[in-house]
Amino acid sequence: MSNRVVFTGGPGSGKTSVIEFLRQMGYASAPEVGRKVIQTQVESQGTALPWLDKTAFRDEMVLEEIDNYKNFGGTAITFYDRSIIDSYGYSKLERIPISDLLLAKCGELTYCRKVFIFPPWEEIYENDAERKQGFTEAIATYHEMVSAYIKFGYDLIEVPKVSVKERAQFIVSKMSDCFSIA
Repeated sequence: MSNRVVFTGGPGSGKTSVIEFLRQMGYASAPEVGRKVIQTQVESQGTALPWLDKTAFRDEMVLEEIDNYKNFGGTAITFYDRSIIDSYGYSKLERIPISDLLLAKCGELTYCRKVFIFPPWEEIYENDAERKQGFTEAIATYHEMVSAYIKFGYDLIEVPKVSVKERAQFIVSKMSDCFSIA
């Protein structure tokens, strides 16, 4: 079983906060690529942005996910803030044709079969400089991620709507089924 553990779901559902908490507990993590792509594109005045060119944005995310897979992971459990499968789900959400590279990488880059999915949670949802979509789109994204991960054979574990600490404890307790976690 892979030691690459994915968090997915719609935007603004608390994934990054939980990963930051787990990092403080000593766990390794890989960054979310969507936010990185947006920040890089804005800084360089590029157009691969979800509000300008969704296909170019998706293609940049695919390249970043491939880099994340190469650069993070190893022998330690590593938590991923999304994965290559999310780029597939984004493509379906935005009705963007699936590239051959994306489809191939969805099969090649493997993660722990148990994926933690964060449900939409309106009470904590916030927009910011990179997150411009509304809560309705966050719900639609969540449903596309469910479909995408199921399509590629992953088992989804829904993370409860509780505090960040309780979510982290829930995830660690569920991971003990797969790994020896201290």
